[in-house]
Amino acid sequence: MQHLHAYWRMEYIEAPKDAPDANPFASLPKLGDDRAALIVHRGAAHYIVLNRFPYNAGHLLVVPYREVAELEALTTAERDELMALIVLGKRILQAGLKPDGFNIGFNLGAAAGAGIPKHLHAHIVPRWSGDTNFMPVVGQTRVLPQSLAAMYDRLHAVARDLAAHQPPAA
Repeated sequence: MQHLHAYWRMEYIEAPKDAPDANPFASLPKLGDDRAALIVHRGAAHYIVLNRFPYNAGHLLVVPYREVAELEALTTAERDELMALIVLGKRILQAGLKPDGFNIGFNLGAAAGAGIPKHLHAHIVPRWSGDTNFMPVVGQTRVLPQSLAAMYDRLHAVARDLAAHQPPAA
């Protein structure tokens, strides 16, 4: 028999649970420590962050600094930057992890699966051929091959390099 060790899960299990009205998306950028917050890149109106509870290794979120629930509530400039950072996040994952594909999208509203429905965010999930196995079905467990801290270091370095070589915005 083989054993799967996920030592990081105990920290999650024992952590105090946020109040129902808590909003980590609003507080993360204010921590002052992007590594601890897992913020890979900051834009003017949005930031790119590693999902603490990922669907797959490297799962990124693009989040507005401003708490907003609907796409329609974003200004035109905010919508433009949101799309630009979705593209940048995809480029970061492509360069850093070389996935075979991506799932990119939004869960708007609690009924659609939004964990924090009052603060929209885009998901960028890297996918590899054959990355779905029996664990989510049988064990209701996701197997992630790298810690969030190591993944942050890897993707933050790529994000910094890509941002340094990005042409100025028009």
